[in-house]
Amino acid sequence: MGVIKFKGIGIESLSGTVPINKVETIQRNDFFTEKQLTEFVDKTGVEERRIANEDVCSSDLCFDAAINLFNKTDTNPNEIDALIFISQTPDYRVPGTSIILQHRLNLPKTTIAFDVNMTCSGYIYGLFLAYSLVNINSIKHVLLLNGETLSKITSPRDNSTGLLLGDGGSATIIGKNEKYGDSFFSLNTDGSNSEAVIIPGGGFRNMSSIDTLTYKRFKDGSERNAEQIRMDGMEVFSFAVSELPKDIRGLLNYAEKNVSDVDIFVFHQANKYMMNVITKKLKIDPKKILYSIQKYGNTSGASIPLTIADQKNLINNNDVLLLNAIGAGFSWGTLLLKMVDCNILDISEMK
Repeated sequence: MGVIKFKGIGIESLSGTVPINKVETIQRNDFFTEKQLTEFVDKTGVEERRIANEDVCSSDLCFDAAINLFNKTDTNPNEIDALIFISQTPDYRVPGTSIILQHRLNLPKTTIAFDVNMTCSGYIYGLFLAYSLVNINSIKHVLLLNGETLSKITSPRDNSTGLLLGDGGSATIIGKNEKYGDSFFSLNTDGSNSEAVIIPGGGFRNMSSIDTLTYKRFKDGSERNAEQIRMDGMEVFSFAVSELPKDIRGLLNYAEKNVSDVDIFVFHQANKYMMNVITKKLKIDPKKILYSIQKYGNTSGASIPLTIADQKNLINNNDVLLLNAIGAGFSWGTLLLKMVDCNILDISEMK
């Protein structure tokens, strides 16, 4: 387990943006039966999702979240030393979306900017990168943008993902101050499971072609093409409920803390049943778990910051938070931190 400790670094402000378009799970559907829809809601907790318009990208959602931070907090864009953009749905293959966002946000030309291709664990990995940069004396503030428009890479006729994945963006500003105390990260990778969640076509291993864009029907009844996301839900579930509790216990042990010392737990909003199993395994008080999956579905890496923003009224100043996520690869991580004087904005909606 790769465990890292930081001192005097924390989250200064956080915001989230979602598309205004709501799609209810229990709406009439020409592919799923009413029974299937009802069972899906009961199992996953996804009552509705937000779906972006065709011309809205993840960068647009993150841009809106960032502008809200600049307009509604005392952060000056000129004080941003680095910008990290984390997404599986960038604007282009080339150039990096972070470069475009540096210009759109009118950040200084001295801003460090780079993209990271991470899935559901992306927010925790992004915070680790941001903390690492802020740990450098000459860097004071990092803007972390994590967003997805997963609807663009999802087949609505897929049993695993068609009703699960939603769109959303977030912006987080990380800075340094002794008041934040100690923060602890645990980051892990197991590439032997790389095909459990994958888009098999459209990359450079299997380049885009008529074949990769042709819809096919699979044994479970799903219909999708090779350039849409494929997920083995049972494989993800089995791995997650086995590895995530161990990682959480390991990090708490390293930090010399107990489950009872944590005020709020924010899990990646993969599905409610999986979160509940992990909660029971760790004997966590269910009242300490934040949920937003019922409103936004699984928004990949954006799900943790969106949950924090959506449920901010349940977070008190100086609360100890534990964040945990697993993503494709597999890649998973846990973060223990204290939220001190954090300015959390209401979630914004984008047309």
